Amino acid sequence: MKGNVFSKLFIFCFVYGCSCHIALAQDEKKEARPTQIFSSTKTINARTTEVTGKGKLDFNVTHNFGDAAGDNGGIKRFFGLDNAADIRIGFHIGIGDKTDLVLARDKGAGTVQSLYEIGIKQQLLRQMDNDPSHPVSVAVYANTAISAQKRSPFDDQDNSFTNLGDRMSYVLQLIAARKFGNISVQLNPTYVTRGLSISYDQNSFFALGGALRIPLISNRLNLVVDYFHPFRKQSVKDSFLVNYNLRYYDPLGIGFEILTSGHIFRLNFTNATEILENRFIPRTISSWGRGEFRWGFTISRKFSLWRP
Repeated sequence: MKGNVFSKLFIFCFVYGCSCHIALAQDEKKEARPTQIFSSTKTINARTTEVTGKGKLDFNVTHNFGDAAGDNGGIKRFFGLDNAADIRIGFHIGIGDKTDLVLARDKGAGTVQSLYEIGIKQQLLRQMDNDPSHPVSVAVYANTAISAQKRSPFDDQDNSFTNLGDRMSYVLQLIAARKFGNISVQLNPTYVTRGLSISYDQNSFFALGGALRIPLISNRLNLVVDYFHPFRKQSVKDSFLVNYNLRYYDPLGIGFEILTSGHIFRLNFTNATEILENRFIPRTISSWGRGEFRWGFTISRKFSLWRP
């Protein structure tokens, strides 16, 4: 009699345990997890929807050399390696699960240099694996860049500062991204406004940007491409051509991203004259067609500041 009772109890426990295990496995299988669309918070020139994570610091260094070819490149300047065109040292701090604070120092490569950047990125939506109700990631980025450069002695220049407001520029960017299989795509509609501009220039620009990432080898080597088209008035283009013999071009970046256990290293090729959107959107005067692209690199390293 006792054996019969123990047998029934054993069978009941076994069946119950198996059913719980199957239910738990099904729940884990259906669990939606955030999709990592890009490997870091930037591609080459474009921000991404990725955030650093609460309590973490992304230390980010970007270094652009001079033009590889063209009038300012070639073997006489060792294909641009003799010049440091622009350098940005950035601290991306995860102050929330979906919020980054950005503090950076940028050398600057044009008439406005010695720039300090203060920015914030807020992730609004996140693409989720196994959840069609969350098909895209969306973030918004806003910054202020302040120039500490000395005022130019000449009037009607980008650096003819008369007050603090003249030294400041602002970026507001909406970022929308999605991963299709292994390929990541993104759109970056961007608005740039400046406190000071040349008299025949426009203070504010709208630009439409985009980015693409394609894995090449085992997700450890990726091809990344980004592009921006600033919407510039034709009268402004004509004025710069007549007064300075300058033409403006759309910034295009192509790079190879190498992922390691602790770092992200990226080799960049771009005609963007400067690193910050505040500057390269209104002021890219280099042309890929004339060999006026520069190569550089970005190193990204994450640290834990505090436990969430």
